[in-house]
Amino acid sequence: MEMETEEHDHEKESLYPESGNQKQKIPVKGVQYLLWTPINWFRMLSSELHWSFVVGVVIVYGISQGLSMGLSRISIQYYLKDEEKVQPSEAQIYFGIIQIPWIVKPLWGLLTDTLPVLGYRRKPYFVFAGLLGMTSMLVLSLDKNLNLTMSLLALMAGSAGVAIADVTIDACVTQNSIRHPSLAGDMQSLCGLSSSVGALVGFSLSGFLVHLVGPKGVFGLLSIPPGLVVLVGIMHRESHVRNFAYKQVSVKLLDAGKAMWTTLKCGSVWRPCLYMYLSLALALNEIVGSIFSIGAVGSLLGVLLYQNFFKNYPFRDVLFWTQLLYGVSGLLDLVLVLRINLKFGLPDYFFVVIDEAVTMLIGRMKWMPLLVLSSKLCPAGIEGTFFALLMSIDHVGMLSSTWAGGLLLHILNITRTQFENLWMAILIRSLLRIVPIALLFLIPRSDPNLSILPSEMLRTKKADDVHEYETLEMASLVTGT
Repeated sequence: MEMETEEHDHEKESLYPESGNQKQKIPVKGVQYLLWTPINWFRMLSSELHWSFVVGVVIVYGISQGLSMGLSRISIQYYLKDEEKVQPSEAQIYFGIIQIPWIVKPLWGLLTDTLPVLGYRRKPYFVFAGLLGMTSMLVLSLDKNLNLTMSLLALMAGSAGVAIADVTIDACVTQNSIRHPSLAGDMQSLCGLSSSVGALVGFSLSGFLVHLVGPKGVFGLLSIPPGLVVLVGIMHRESHVRNFAYKQVSVKLLDAGKAMWTTLKCGSVWRPCLYMYLSLALALNEIVGSIFSIGAVGSLLGVLLYQNFFKNYPFRDVLFWTQLLYGVSGLLDLVLVLRINLKFGLPDYFFVVIDEAVTMLIGRMKWMPLLVLSSKLCPAGIEGTFFALLMSIDHVGMLSSTWAGGLLLHILNITRTQFENLWMAILIRSLLRIVPIALLFLIPRSDPNLSILPSEMLRTKKADDVHEYETLEMASLVTGT
């Protein structure tokens, strides 16, 4: 009887050989799936858009922006606070001044779209941006006698280098979004993922590096990322523009301006622009400090959530819930300031970590559909210029928010040592963050995978002296590969 049972079990295992190892195989399959999903995603993007485009995005967004800004933000704060002894309200004004190169991004976009240098339209701007960033960071690091004015000018120059590189790579992203509208969300996710990972590394190392080498030492290290941007410019492959009519530059700039104005008059364009500005201007950013590395983790999670679950939902639906949650999340700071967290046994550090992660996660999820929408509002021929215009509108909104936050701190008499009215500032900020929900009618209710502009705006006009851009890629440093 016992032998029959063993034979029956053996027969069952032979009929279902996988059943005995099912428990062991499922976890392995799950791990393999988690590992191969992002790898396959990168392979898909590299196949559809060329690997060099993916590398360029990772360098510009991940290293030049994410990593550099993660390191520089803490360094600048310590530099202004400890060496220049400025008050929080003054620091807000200085941070806004440093961001001015981002507000004039349409200027950089016009140059890259209409004015080739030595016969090339993209390569020189990558190289110039990298050299400008390297020079400014080295000046800040090596010159020990810089006053506040000269330091701000150097910081503005470094910010301009990052902004010019950003405009140039954004032109590549927007052009590919026109050619592959179904991949627009994936490309913005790639940009956001690179930026968030870079910021996570930068913020994680910033405190240690500032303590180890000081703010000026960190500025010296920040000369390395612009060098990689120079490398991007060297590797970038594009056709040489021959016999370019430089005398016609003014005419081309005027034509580009007319095309931008014509596009802005389109109702499907100016309404989302108005919403983006107001939603950012009403946020009153930077009125309290942050644990930036934890915020970078939240931002990374926000990108992953949008990419995997929300990128196919209509813009208006995603923005409604994210804007509502964004306003509610602001009240978490109020809980901390009023010490309510201690009544529930939550220590300040733990609560601040959770607060920052949640706020940045929601903020990134709110920002992602706006980026995808912006890439779909750009007409062909002036992709870099118009996307830069849209991003400058966003930066004007953030600048308005920053300065309004500084003004609110001044009005409520909140300083480095006085925090009695901080709860009131947080409450006002949270209420203002919910206001943009009433403006969601400005956002188109359309499929995010389809084009928004009329088809005639997505056709590139051909001319004898106008360069028709190729699929953007970078040449390999090793020939024959």
